[in-house]
Amino acid sequence: MPTTASFSNFFSQTPPDTLRHIQTVTQYLIHDCHAKCYIVGGAVRDRLLGRDCQDYDIECFNISIETFEKAMMHLGAEGVGKNFFVYKFYNLDISLPRKETKSGKGHKGFHVMLAGNEKEASRRRDFTVNALMYDIEKEQILDFWNGLGDLQQKHLKVVDEKSFVEDSLRVLRAMQFAARLGFKVEKKSCKLCQNISLEDLPKERIFSEFEKMFKGTYLHYGLYYLFALGIAKKLFNEEIDQKTFMSWSKELQNGQKYFQEALRPYYFLFIARKYFKSDMDNILKILGAPKCYHRQISQAPFLPFEVDIRFVLRTALKEGIEKYPGNYDPRVVALAKTLKVWQKPFSPKTTANKLLEEGFSGKKLGEELTKRISEEIDFYAKKGV
Repeated sequence: MPTTASFSNFFSQTPPDTLRHIQTVTQYLIHDCHAKCYIVGGAVRDRLLGRDCQDYDIECFNISIETFEKAMMHLGAEGVGKNFFVYKFYNLDISLPRKETKSGKGHKGFHVMLAGNEKEASRRRDFTVNALMYDIEKEQILDFWNGLGDLQQKHLKVVDEKSFVEDSLRVLRAMQFAARLGFKVEKKSCKLCQNISLEDLPKERIFSEFEKMFKGTYLHYGLYYLFALGIAKKLFNEEIDQKTFMSWSKELQNGQKYFQEALRPYYFLFIARKYFKSDMDNILKILGAPKCYHRQISQAPFLPFEVDIRFVLRTALKEGIEKYPGNYDPRVVALAKTLKVWQKPFSPKTTANKLLEEGFSGKKLGEELTKRISEEIDFYAKKGV
């Protein structure tokens, strides 16, 4: 029997439009089709943690495939994974309960069949905190795997070892959940992850999980499990010693309060350039990162040990420091705001047009422009702030 916990105000923080969609779907399925409906997965976890829930998954029991598909047609839901019995209704995922067994290579190599009951369906989840179910009619949480206890302890613990090892993506999910939630991967689960190969994962799946990690609030947790789960070694052939880890972790934690939301996806890798032995362009290639990552990280100047006026003004020649991923350093922030190049670029008095008027052209124009801008930056540096 599962542990149950009452939760009468589960939807109190749900956006009105989303709540209306949930009610439309569940009222029809429950009253017209006599189905049993549960909110499952991350929405239950996040609601219990007091976090915003963006995506809701509804799992439907006590309904045949034929009746379910007719209900989806009636509601106007779109089949996005019919082989997995999954339909989309606005931002809701509606599905039948299922279990999966490995039948081939890769993340698509699974044989899917209907699960017979709630416990069997929840067994396919990766971690216990993601296996919680909310009974919409009874207004209570169903917990078959001590997910409530692990949620309280802030632990990520594997639900079923046999099914977990069949999906290598779950190793990366452990890393990104740790970075987003500030949770620790339970010791036995950590060892399990270490022994799973990642060779069958396509780049788009790898990058998707890494990007979730990059956007996390607890990047030092993501850093720890990047190495502790063997991900860095398997993907990048990178290892780390304790001294390097402590320096890297401290830099991530101290910089967090200065992170600009628009640049949040880039800070982790920008800082990683200092600590990875591999070339960052190669790391980005392995990750399958889009071009914006190459532009924001590989092409951005390194943050020097000594931050001075010259560095800040040179970095701000094209755009304000607000858009430079090294702006998590308080010295950069302070100088940029004092020099008024935080939101706008540094505009030298010497311009290409002025030099054209003076008779410069071609290669000499470029050389003279570079020289005069350097002289102007040197002037500001000597003048001080």
